[in-house]
Amino acid sequence: MHKKVKILMVDDQPESLLAQEAVLSPLEHTVVRASSGQEALSALNEDEFAVVLLAAQMSGMDGYETAAHIKRLSPPRDIPITFVSNREMNSHATCRAYAAGAVDLVSRPYNSWVLRGKVTAFVDLHKVNMQLREQEAWLRVEELTLLRQLSAHFVDAERQAHDLTGRLQGASPEVRATASRLEHALSELRQVLHGVLDPQDD
Repeated sequence: MHKKVKILMVDDQPESLLAQEAVLSPLEHTVVRASSGQEALSALNEDEFAVVLLAAQMSGMDGYETAAHIKRLSPPRDIPITFVSNREMNSHATCRAYAAGAVDLVSRPYNSWVLRGKVTAFVDLHKVNMQLREQEAWLRVEELTLLRQLSAHFVDAERQAHDLTGRLQGASPEVRATASRLEHALSELRQVLHGVLDPQDD
């Protein structure tokens, strides 16, 4: 099943945004436009994106500054940024782009198949990360369920050990000491589990 994700395009030139959207339309994902760095930051604060296609040359906040702001967002956004330049980037511009947080570079005029291929790779990576987060959340729920069940068993075992200690009042000191140690050990284990399940109570 084709699961749509969102792609953020950032450029202050409307015709460039239209051209990129046309190139990406066969991928059938949701494309969001931002005409400035500030609009891009607002979009990133409101939604999750698989990749950002960021124009290097923009008036006001350019791509380098925008990328740096994206990397400083709180909470952090682990989003791949592809710089899109109006011209071939020299070594200085390339270093600036990577230093600002870019993971890939594209220069106009670009090959449509190449751009779609790059975006598809980042989308696939995003989907894998989403699946891993979902599996991690599911495993955490399962872990907590098992720990709660184990904690309930320890409560029962501790109660039985306490009853046993009471019934052994006439037994030898060694037997009573063993029963007392068992009760104490079960109590400590239950408290450890309680600390794992409810760490805010510590």
